[in-house]
Amino acid sequence: MRLNCPPMWSVISVLTVLVPLWEMGCSGLTLNSVPLHQVGMYQRSGEGGAHPRQRRSWVWNQFFVLEEYMGDEPLYVGKLHSDVDKGEGQVKYVLNGEGATSIFTIDENTGDIHATKRLDREEQPYYTLRAQARHRHTNLPVEPESEFVIKVQDINDNEPKFLDGPYSARVPEMSPVGTSVVTVVATDADDPTYGNSARVVYSILEGQPYFSVEPRTGVVRTALPNMDREAREQYLLVIQAKDMVGQMGGLSGTTSVTVTLTDVNDNPPHFSRKSYQFSVPESLPVATTVAKIKALDSDVGPNAEMEYRIMDGDGLGLFRITPDPDTQEGLITLQKGLDFETKSSYTLRVEASNRNIDLRFLSLGPFSDTATVRLNVQNVDEPPVFSSPFSKMVISEEATVGTTIGTIFAHDPDSTNSPIRYSIDRNTDLERFFNIDATTGVISTAKPLDREVNAVHNITIFATEILLSRFLITVTDINDNAPVFAIEYETYLCESAKPGQVIETISAVDRDQPQSGHRFFFSLTAEAAGNLNFTLRDNKDNTASVLTKRGGFQRRHQNVYRLPVLIMDNGSPALSSTNTLSIRVCDCDPDGIPQSCGSENSMLSAGLSTGALIAILACILTLLVLVLLIITMQRRRKKEPLILDEERDVRENIVRYDDEGGGEEDTEAFDMVALRNLNVVRENGSKNRRDVTPEVPTLFSSSRPPPDNGIFREFIWDRLKEADVDLSAPPYDSLQTYAFEGSGSAAESLSSLDSLSMDSEQNYDYLSDWGPRFKKLADLYGHSDGGNLFVS
Repeated sequence: MRLNCPPMWSVISVLTVLVPLWEMGCSGLTLNSVPLHQVGMYQRSGEGGAHPRQRRSWVWNQFFVLEEYMGDEPLYVGKLHSDVDKGEGQVKYVLNGEGATSIFTIDENTGDIHATKRLDREEQPYYTLRAQARHRHTNLPVEPESEFVIKVQDINDNEPKFLDGPYSARVPEMSPVGTSVVTVVATDADDPTYGNSARVVYSILEGQPYFSVEPRTGVVRTALPNMDREAREQYLLVIQAKDMVGQMGGLSGTTSVTVTLTDVNDNPPHFSRKSYQFSVPESLPVATTVAKIKALDSDVGPNAEMEYRIMDGDGLGLFRITPDPDTQEGLITLQKGLDFETKSSYTLRVEASNRNIDLRFLSLGPFSDTATVRLNVQNVDEPPVFSSPFSKMVISEEATVGTTIGTIFAHDPDSTNSPIRYSIDRNTDLERFFNIDATTGVISTAKPLDREVNAVHNITIFATEILLSRFLITVTDINDNAPVFAIEYETYLCESAKPGQVIETISAVDRDQPQSGHRFFFSLTAEAAGNLNFTLRDNKDNTASVLTKRGGFQRRHQNVYRLPVLIMDNGSPALSSTNTLSIRVCDCDPDGIPQSCGSENSMLSAGLSTGALIAILACILTLLVLVLLIITMQRRRKKEPLILDEERDVRENIVRYDDEGGGEEDTEAFDMVALRNLNVVRENGSKNRRDVTPEVPTLFSSSRPPPDNGIFREFIWDRLKEADVDLSAPPYDSLQTYAFEGSGSAAESLSSLDSLSMDSEQNYDYLSDWGPRFKKLADLYGHSDGGNLFVS
């Protein structure tokens, strides 16, 4: 019985006819007949005559409940009822068995059964339970315990799954259409006996039009003929399995099938070229491989195995060819020795063919190919060859020294025919009995011979080619030169330049010659990297571009910029140098061509015309002429200083006389009083300089009383004030030293300061006649109109 809504069964008569009472609201139900063995009966006493009849106490069938119920309320399963229950509340219903109380519950008063949890048919398809009616107060069974089944009804909640996927299969290339490749199988966990939930249909999602799949069996077959492995070796298929017989709403699953085409011998071999050429040294020994050729075959494995043979040519007996089992190359080996002078080249025609041929593909063409092989014999410098490897000569023992015994001959087998030099192996002629002419090969005696001592002499002769060699010695380079600017750059920057504008592209040169070529790296020095005017961009091609960082350059602010650039090479070790790039700011025309650079025309750029500039320059020249005239007039008013040496300070001079006087008693040569004559100096006014020469009457004056110390201090003070107010004094401090010898000396002072107060026309030229000791005084006074003498 298949129920979508559970029925309630009840016995309404004692007849054996069962009448089902359906719940209201149930429709579309199918009721199967209930077997008698499923109906529980027991005998009741006191009803009827001598033959008591039996009544059906329990009436039920198996219950059905849908899986995966997601409602909020417990799912109603069915109702149990006993005819013993008169509705007086004396009977209670008890449920036992699988899932009782945990999954299924029963109302002990009404007998209603509910499922409290979601059920999954794939986990457990049915539950077997036992029901019993008991007296509520005594808990004694009022009817025997009966067993019934709650069957979980399936829904389509499981998609088909390929348990053996993903699949890999192999099929020969060029297979006919319909060739079986592989069989895929999908399983569905739903109930195969109920509906179409487990009925699966196969289809192909990817892999068409090369392959197809049978919908019901899942057999994958080829769908196109002549699939070529050399064109495509692998195919990836996606197979889908869908339940509900593929109808809309069914669940589906997919798997992948990797199909690999296996190789068959469907491609003939061929040579990549029709002719090959090889060079073979003539000195190669026999059995040496002199050449290798290979025929190409797109097939693999045994289908690509080759066989080679020499079909014809002029070297049939001299060469042979065999296949290499690993590379399938044809190895041409030497069977006999070669001689360049005899034959310098050989030509062979070689055929390559497949060892394993598939007869099905003979229609594709002959499975062989031919090529021509040319072998050029290279000349090798061979040693000289004697005309006879062994020579026998006879000479009498009475032969004198220098007697010719015989001549040997050797020649160069090479085409160069180099000259031969002969010599005797002295290990075979230790006593040097014989000589040989190095050029002609004539053998002669070098000592007297004695047959009784040595009757036979066995000597070895060397024949050597005379070869002239030239040696070229090349000095290898090391990185010992740093890169520098390629040229002296003259870089001009327009005042109208914009930020980021390239104003110069620089390159470098290096005297070194590295094998890998030059590679230069350009950058600004560390101190110039942060400047706000220019930046440097390495172009990665041994050049660099200088760009502006800003605009608004003005010549009147700065007309020349110097940018230090660091250039490094790629040597080991790397060398670098710093090169300075001078950038001149210029006034440019609209095309960017410099018109004037530097600061010579910066005034014009500020708005001054040429006439105004000439006027300003004329004014400046006029002022300079006036200043020079004033200075010249002031100099004429002054007397020339006594000291003519411009390198000395005119205010301080130490005059050294180098003359020993007669002591204090010597009063004849000098008048010491003149050094203390200060009164006259005070009378000349504060404007006179002590280094300006006044009119002096005489160098020597009569003796005067020495002044006291107060007068001397007053003189020093007056001199100080005189220096402070003198406008013509140099603008720096000086030290003035004056000697004072005291009043006790009879010679008094040698100073000539006293001469400042007198006029004198005395001529001092006679000082030059006094000898070398007075030369300094003669230089100071002899040719001067006057001067001042300072003694410090």
